[in-house]
Amino acid sequence: MTTFRARTSLSLMAGLVLIAAACGSDSDASTTEADSSGAPATGASSADDSQSAGEVVTVVVTTNILGDVVSELLDDQAEVITIMPVGADPHDFQASAQEIDRMLSADALIVNGANFEEGLIDVIESAEEEGVPMHEAISAVETLEFGAGDEKHSDEDHDDEEHSDEDHDHDGADPHFFTDPVRMSSAVQGIVSFLSGQIEGLDIDALDASADEYLAQLAAVDAEVISLVDTIREDQRVMVTNHEVFAYFADRYGFEIIGVVIPGLSTTDAASAGELAALVATIEAEGIPAIFADTSSSDELVKTLASEVGDIAIVELFTESLGTADSDAPTYLDMVRTNAERIAAALG
Repeated sequence: MTTFRARTSLSLMAGLVLIAAACGSDSDASTTEADSSGAPATGASSADDSQSAGEVVTVVVTTNILGDVVSELLDDQAEVITIMPVGADPHDFQASAQEIDRMLSADALIVNGANFEEGLIDVIESAEEEGVPMHEAISAVETLEFGAGDEKHSDEDHDDEEHSDEDHDHDGADPHFFTDPVRMSSAVQGIVSFLSGQIEGLDIDALDASADEYLAQLAAVDAEVISLVDTIREDQRVMVTNHEVFAYFADRYGFEIIGVVIPGLSTTDAASAGELAALVATIEAEGIPAIFADTSSSDELVKTLASEVGDIAIVELFTESLGTADSDAPTYLDMVRTNAERIAAALG
């Protein structure tokens, strides 16, 4: 299990819990629940209300990507509450007092792990300390180390004064396993095992049947991506992305990440002028036709880079959040399919 960083003080968390308890019944507007389509809906009943009524157990999930997956697995066997709304950037998302209360009072808590939920680390740790059963989805996945997909970063790049380890954290596992549906299959099996062992009263046969059906859908999407990738020549399977998010996709489908606009795992990192200038030179030398941006984070630097390069497309991908119900990525399966289609169209 990945160890979370930066424990908050007990006095601070005690204060947050008191605030959450006081505010928990005031409003449901800031809390989302993943429905069966994967598009979070507002107005979910509180975990405490559900428990007191003895109706259903409450499974709280941090990201909307995993919220969609868990909802598909549990169907109507539990109330699945997703903390992060559509469009949220997991690296800087901060939970409200009510959302903190829901995490601390959940029957089970499912997180991405590997420090992906940077703004929720203290709350996740506190929930675990309070005895909330917690599962990191990434714990069942064969992980890659940070920068594994960026094969053209040389030792000189890492020794550059403007690109030091003091500026960007290069240690630990890359948390973006979900860009590979095969690794998501492993995560699904881990989630099912966790839920089976932690939630009393579940219909295990129904859960297993849902899992089998979803695993089959993941396999079908993986086959679709392979077919799309086959339309791209091998020497064209190179990507420049907004930040380090597609290493698992690259590993699965034979791509190379030749550069990133924000050289770090987090969108909260910063790029120096020297790094951007070097990336412009790389794009021009390689003849890269597109830069892939994130729908859930700012594209300001991407636009700046594109203006320096000139004739280059900016293609938005759904990277760390699902899209709205009327978008091309309202569910995780749609997200994987849509990203592959956009990548193939840009590079093929």
